[in-house]
Amino acid sequence: MSTYAVIESGGKQYKVEQGTSLLVDRLSAEQGEKVALRAVMFRDKEVVAEPKELEKVKVEATVAEHLRGPKIKVFKYKPKKGYRRRAGHRSELTRLEVTELKLGTRKAAAPKAEPKEKAPAEKAEAKPAEKKAAAKPKAKAKPKAAAKKPAAKKPAAKKAATKKDSDDGS
Repeated sequence: MSTYAVIESGGKQYKVEQGTSLLVDRLSAEQGEKVALRAVMFRDKEVVAEPKELEKVKVEATVAEHLRGPKIKVFKYKPKKGYRRRAGHRSELTRLEVTELKLGTRKAAAPKAEPKEKAPAEKAEAKPAEKKAAAKPKAKAKPKAAAKKPAAKKPAAKKAATKKDSDDGS
């Protein structure tokens, strides 16, 4: 059984073991710098896939080099239309060497100490200021688009009697 992890970098997932080399999309780290990678899954003696447990997983890699991928040629063509487009693309890549891959043991964070309550004199001073602030309603700014509304359309006038109606009586 080998120890490996599935890591995520640049929206893609890679299976890595200690000592492996992989090409990922360009990272902003300098050459020789250590980079921590986010584990999506870890397997040692058992599989770890829960988010709380994955926080304990440490996957560290060193930036070996920055390079460019092969040129990809793109050609669009529509027959009998005179439409031809030629373009090219070359990916910016980073080669990483995985140096450390282990499941650490983190202790639970110590509970935060609650702030001490204010002395009674300080409470009394703070309350009038809070009441004044709460008493003043905040004026709402109207959006410019809502300020100018188009004039309402008037209902159309009734049509004059048609020719058929006037012919009946005469």
